[in-house]
Amino acid sequence: MAIRGLVWLTILFAAAVLIAVMSKLGAGQVLIIQAPYRIDMSVHLFGAILTLAFIAFYLLIRLLTYLYQMPARLALYRMRARSAKAYDALYSALNHLFAGRFARAEKAARTAVSLSSENKDAAALIGARAAHQMHEYMRRDGWLAQAAGEWQEAKLMSSAEMRVDAHDAEGALAALGEMPAQGARRYYARHIALRAHQQLKHWPQVLQIIKTFNAQEASYPSAISWQRAQQVAAEHLLHECRHEAQTLLMAWHSLPVSEQHRPRTADLAAQLLVALERHKEARRIIEEALAQQWDGGLLRRYSQCAGQDPLPLIQRAEAWQQEHPDDPELLFTLGCLCQQQKLWGKAQAFLETALRLASRGDGRAMLRAEVHRALARLHEELGQQNEAGTHYRASALAFDAQL
Repeated sequence: MAIRGLVWLTILFAAAVLIAVMSKLGAGQVLIIQAPYRIDMSVHLFGAILTLAFIAFYLLIRLLTYLYQMPARLALYRMRARSAKAYDALYSALNHLFAGRFARAEKAARTAVSLSSENKDAAALIGARAAHQMHEYMRRDGWLAQAAGEWQEAKLMSSAEMRVDAHDAEGALAALGEMPAQGARRYYARHIALRAHQQLKHWPQVLQIIKTFNAQEASYPSAISWQRAQQVAAEHLLHECRHEAQTLLMAWHSLPVSEQHRPRTADLAAQLLVALERHKEARRIIEEALAQQWDGGLLRRYSQCAGQDPLPLIQRAEAWQQEHPDDPELLFTLGCLCQQQKLWGKAQAFLETALRLASRGDGRAMLRAEVHRALARLHEELGQQNEAGTHYRASALAFDAQL
């Protein structure tokens, strides 16, 4: 704009200089003869008339051009006014959506779509969100059908998210399947896929996605911990495979190593294998888990993994006793194993020591109940019914205290 003003100022100065130069020229006459008329004027007057004629002609041309372009200018003005109203409606729809006024948001989105096609995709996604929040799923799908073009990926992601919120897991996975490979690998897309597979109980896929999340944990420092979801998926997977030992072992080996070392998961796998009479594999699972994390629940389960030969387990437990001499859970396990081996004296000694150590602190009422019950069975084997009855009553009292 400043350059244009400078150019016009230069032209005006040049015109002034030209007029000044011409005014100093000698007097001249301009003679125009058109019979029977004759016009005689000075050169200066002729120049002035010629200049005014040019200016008038220029203004006339500009006026005619303006009149000719007036319909187009009017159409452009109306289009800009509609576009401004459409943007206002889109802004209003977005405001109402985040404010929780979903009916107003959908109405404003409908207005934005009717006023301008430029806002159609964005308004359609806002309308779909608003309809989804009101559980109007047919209207939501109708809105989503209007979004296309550059907004296709946003449409698919929004569709997957809303469908998984509505427990339409298959629809969510179908929407994610239509996305480009790069988009489907995004963190949020995988999070939606994880929720969908959880709803469909596709536990191997859940574990695979969580494995990917754990590998990318450094890239997502704000990501939530997936340990609980991984544990739930692992437990459900093991439960589904509980009827056949080989399938159960395959499912176990498919779990992440961190999950195999988790006491609760290892305890469940050992319990299921013991039920299938695969004591050797159950024993190995518990021993590997205990090597990573010492846990009383695993120790109690260990006593059930002896099968027909408790002696190797007794030897292993006695080796553990060198490192944990005052662990009542370990002593209880040793007592149960010795009882299975019919080593009555050692069994009674271990169980009574475990009972004494378990009685020192609070929070071990369940362990005391189990020790009393084991002592009651031991005395029954020895034919000592009075002692057995005493321990059965003590076990019931300890169990009631735990409740």
